[in-house]
Amino acid sequence: MAGQRKAGPSSYFDPARIDTLDPRTAELVRRRTDALGPAYRLFYEQPVQIVRGSGVHLYDANGVEYLDAYNNVASLGHAHPRVTDAVCAQAGVLNTHTRYLHEGIVRYAEDLLSTLPPELGHVMFTCTGSEAGDLALRIAKHHTGGTGVVVTRNAYHGVTTEVAAISPSLGGLDSLPPWVRWVPAPDAYRIDPVALGYADLGEWFAAQVQAAIDDLAANGIRFAAFVADSIFASDGVLADPAGFLAPVREVVARAGGVYLADEVQPGFGRTGDAMWGFVRHGSETAPFVPDIVTIGKPMGNGMPIAATILTPEVVAEFGRDMRYFNTFGGNAVSVAAAQAVLDVVREERLQENARVVGASLRAMLGELATRHAVIGDVRGAGLFVAVELVVPGTDREPDEALTLKVVNGLRRRRVLLGTAGIDNNVLKVRPPLVFSRTDAERLVTELDATLAELGG
Repeated sequence: MAGQRKAGPSSYFDPARIDTLDPRTAELVRRRTDALGPAYRLFYEQPVQIVRGSGVHLYDANGVEYLDAYNNVASLGHAHPRVTDAVCAQAGVLNTHTRYLHEGIVRYAEDLLSTLPPELGHVMFTCTGSEAGDLALRIAKHHTGGTGVVVTRNAYHGVTTEVAAISPSLGGLDSLPPWVRWVPAPDAYRIDPVALGYADLGEWFAAQVQAAIDDLAANGIRFAAFVADSIFASDGVLADPAGFLAPVREVVARAGGVYLADEVQPGFGRTGDAMWGFVRHGSETAPFVPDIVTIGKPMGNGMPIAATILTPEVVAEFGRDMRYFNTFGGNAVSVAAAQAVLDVVREERLQENARVVGASLRAMLGELATRHAVIGDVRGAGLFVAVELVVPGTDREPDEALTLKVVNGLRRRRVLLGTAGIDNNVLKVRPPLVFSRTDAERLVTELDATLAELGG
């Protein structure tokens, strides 16, 4: 049924095809399934056993090298020596929780907050982005007295019970509880707001959010929060036009709700324009300031650390009425890794690298689109890029089958990336921030060859 589709399951390895694998890989897959159970998934028709990483390169068990154009967790690149050294040094001295005073966590918190709008004055540490989102929703609901949440149609915000409930990409729209409403994603490639009677995409999107808030109220559910990944990664990487979220911010504020910016994927300079993805939707005279920001994944270059960042007003009552403690959240070793990441992002000017290399990559992909009719759209910001594949000669009909063939074809050519979008027809390019122009050229060359091979 339309709207109930779970995006992306066919892009994973099919366990029924285990006999097509070489004996060593098949045995490891069997052992993995026996030990980990049926819910886990493996990428690609032919799973890759990765044993080592360095920079933007990954190496399999046979020593074959792959270009990693997907992994935003290792934001500085795999096995960055600054992070390795910081982790080893701190682990050799002390690793403990936040109930003792420790200079490292305070210094890092102050440093992190200095990169954000001054209105965001507190940071609370967790181990994962899912935990950060879970904590953020608890605080939002406590602050507003409401429970209603609005998200986009194919959103993903994490795997705890609370945030999985607002992640339709995991279980489809039927999985959403009664206190959640979804709105269509702000897709500038497919939506013509003027034809629909709106001035621009921002006005159209704000109207969708307002309608969802009104529907919650009509059903006796008080609005608590609008939650959005600032790059709409699971919805297909929707970055432009910059500023389209500003009207939504106003709608949320008028309704007495909390605006929660999920920066787990677009944060730490990835969009190129700023350290944080939401900044693109404001201006010098009218900066965009969420009530809550969640961060994770790239924060520790693979170490388990994440955070919920808030305005003092939003967390004041929660802090008075509740208490917060996370045994491992903000532990000294993970904080050391996070500090190293923040230092390297600035010292190696990785935000600028994302801006420059990302623009070059999109230009090269745009040129590729002139030669391959299946490329319907190239979009993104910084080193978060989408290539949408469609059926030529149609009105932008998504081509999921070709997209999956392209992903697996690129894997055979030793380039790793993923897919996104409700129709699973968007190539998602999201490499480590140290991705170079040479790496971008290699990606485009191999994509060109793969499309030609597949007749696209």
